[in-house]
Amino acid sequence: MKETYLAINDTSNGLLSNDTAKETPTTRGTSKLLAEGELATARETVSAIIDELDAKLHDLNKTIHSHPETAYQEVFAHQTLTDFLGSQGFTVTPHTYGLDTSFEAEIGSGGRLIIYCAEYDALPNIGHACGHNLIATASVAAFIGAAKAALKLGIAGRIRILGTPAEEGGGGKAKLIDAGAFKDEIAAAIMAHPVPSHSYQDGYTGLAGFKLIASHKLRVEFRGKSAHAGSEPWNGVNALDAAVAAYNGVSMLRQQIHPDERVHGVIEHGGTVPNVITDYTRMNWNVRSPTVQRADALLVRVKDCFEAAAKATGCTLNYIHSPTYADLRANKTLCQTYVEEMAQVGEKVKVMEYKPATASTDMGNVSYTVPSFHGGFAIPAPEDVTGHHPRFAEAAGTDAAHEAAIKCAKGMAMLGLRVLMDPEIASNARRDFEQFD
Repeated sequence: MKETYLAINDTSNGLLSNDTAKETPTTRGTSKLLAEGELATARETVSAIIDELDAKLHDLNKTIHSHPETAYQEVFAHQTLTDFLGSQGFTVTPHTYGLDTSFEAEIGSGGRLIIYCAEYDALPNIGHACGHNLIATASVAAFIGAAKAALKLGIAGRIRILGTPAEEGGGGKAKLIDAGAFKDEIAAAIMAHPVPSHSYQDGYTGLAGFKLIASHKLRVEFRGKSAHAGSEPWNGVNALDAAVAAYNGVSMLRQQIHPDERVHGVIEHGGTVPNVITDYTRMNWNVRSPTVQRADALLVRVKDCFEAAAKATGCTLNYIHSPTYADLRANKTLCQTYVEEMAQVGEKVKVMEYKPATASTDMGNVSYTVPSFHGGFAIPAPEDVTGHHPRFAEAAGTDAAHEAAIKCAKGMAMLGLRVLMDPEIASNARRDFEQFD
């Protein structure tokens, strides 16, 4: 992979070029423990960089929010984000790893490598109801804050931002893993997700140790035989009956699954007109369980429902599998470091939630590949609203939500810098990853 670097040598704002940063005698990365003064300087620098860009970041956020695009169709967001990073002096590689709407930018050479993951896809019909506009904004701000601070302060290491399309069901990060986007020795992959503020109690405004469950994603096709529904229905094989039988079978199965498991699906194609026997139907299903192993076992039971429906109706059955989402593993060292940094910007963040939420993300796959951080930050939302709701899409476009994303960005920027600056944090994060229980 070709390395790209930020080429800045502007003495008016104190930034150093990448080469200068490598040669300066103040280069960090070898000290065992960091003096509090060094951390304070880094925090002040990151905060100043992000604050100076806040108005432009706000425009970026609103622009993406107002142009929602679904999985692998994020053409506008891809262009908007790459243009923004280019305007800040970064060399950006578009269309990376064989995905048209992925991108990458990087500064530094040698030392440890950290990656900020940016999501920016939306949900069909209800827009940014998972707040990926905020994820993109926070990750871009964190990357710029960490990168420019590293150059200014002479902090050794590499800092990368990776555009990760199609989190909403498309498995973008799983495909990026397969394509080699995470093949390097990576000290930490970092991102955070907005969550409605009423999800947190006791004064908490965020969660570091976000845990989510595994999810199999698949489409199911039933094929039958068309016939006139009025004059000769006996000559048809009804694929709609197969889909309905499959749905009802799964509905009965739900009574016998564990409370922390989920199976849910929709009929995407159910036929055309009522006076023709339907010869083709397609369903879209998620099969979720706390671990991939349990999800595998549940998937076998769910497929029994599909196969029974096909046999009962005489239809043929075909599966179209999407990438499986692994359960999201929380790294204790990265979580604790993030909590410390969020306290510095006045936010009370919970270190760990031991009971996983019954949702899924392809960042789970990353957490099985490299040491990873996937936090949650609170945004104001109505009491009866959570993610994947039209009113959460509205909440994700508010000024208050942007303010929360910017605070999160400062915490993530410092989390990344501390992984680069402090070998003990990097070592402990690697240990937590390798010895995860």
